[in-house]
Amino acid sequence: MKLPRAVACLLLLVVVFAAARVEARVTPSSRRPKNQWSSMFVFGDDFVDNGNVPNNIGEKTSRQWSYPYGSYLNTHYATSPVLAGRFSNYRMQSDFIARMLGLNEAPPAYELTSDQSCDSSGMTFAFGGAGVFKVKTKKVPTLAAQVQTFKRLVNDGVISTHQLHHSVALIAISGNDYMSDSDIETGFYTSFDDLDTYIGNAATEILDNVAQLQMLGVRKVLVDNLHPIGCTPLHTSSNNYTTCDLLGNYGASVHNKYLKQMIDVRDNVHILDLYTAFTDIVNHAPDGGSDQSKDFDGKLTPCCESTGEGGFCGERSHSGKRLYDLCENPDKTFYWDQTHPTHAGWEAVMKALQQPLTEFLDEDYIA
Repeated sequence: MKLPRAVACLLLLVVVFAAARVEARVTPSSRRPKNQWSSMFVFGDDFVDNGNVPNNIGEKTSRQWSYPYGSYLNTHYATSPVLAGRFSNYRMQSDFIARMLGLNEAPPAYELTSDQSCDSSGMTFAFGGAGVFKVKTKKVPTLAAQVQTFKRLVNDGVISTHQLHHSVALIAISGNDYMSDSDIETGFYTSFDDLDTYIGNAATEILDNVAQLQMLGVRKVLVDNLHPIGCTPLHTSSNNYTTCDLLGNYGASVHNKYLKQMIDVRDNVHILDLYTAFTDIVNHAPDGGSDQSKDFDGKLTPCCESTGEGGFCGERSHSGKRLYDLCENPDKTFYWDQTHPTHAGWEAVMKALQQPLTEFLDEDYIA
């Protein structure tokens, strides 16, 4: 059938404009935010701690300061591992966000920096094991205590107003408040309503600290929601690393529901949807999931695993014997240890989150 001339011309225009849109579209991996955010301040726990937990606690070396932590380079070259105080085999979440901002890596750890200085890239206040509330067995500052340290440096002029006006903050809370040594485990709860209240209080505390950072002058704030904690090897080990713990994931969903309701009403705040990004990689329907999911052979199994009951990755006997097993290729395994992703795992997660994050950073600041 021969189309009328006017209709044919109209269709041609549609095709041309559609092609132009496709040609002009920028891929997420190539997009960078406008060069206006030159400083980053990081708060939270072991997902983003890059050295605040001391090298030695008593007579023991903190595991994130010992092999095989920081051993990513050793899997590619015949060089020594880089021990950088991170709970991974190389880079982690804050490192990848920093690179999106044009920085080389996450800003220096507060405990490794003089109180009288702040790097131009910012500062990391996060401590491994920290929670919104006090975690009984961890002698580390809570989220609020970290923000108070930041406030002191601002009031003392160590962190300048100019630096704040070009700053992004990241709050990474990954679930220590819901672990076995937290109040949720040791508290007396008689109903689901009590648990619901506890989770709601945790989300409220996060919001309060977001407000504190904004009042102090931070321009943009990023907040992690909870990843599917039931899919971490800590929970999947009881099922021989085959299925996720539904109750753990449900608790994360409740936390995320409260967090979204509270954060959505605030300007200049963006939720990093770790729950979806993790799920699309490690816990999806057969033949589903993200493109990044296909890069991993091991999704619910840790790369580094203790060989004994109650042990941990990196543990050695008094004689120096290794008490853990290490996978051959961490790049093909999503989880590094019982709770933390590998370098490759974090890279895949942040690739999935890059486009909405970059769009948020590109948006004008709302005064």
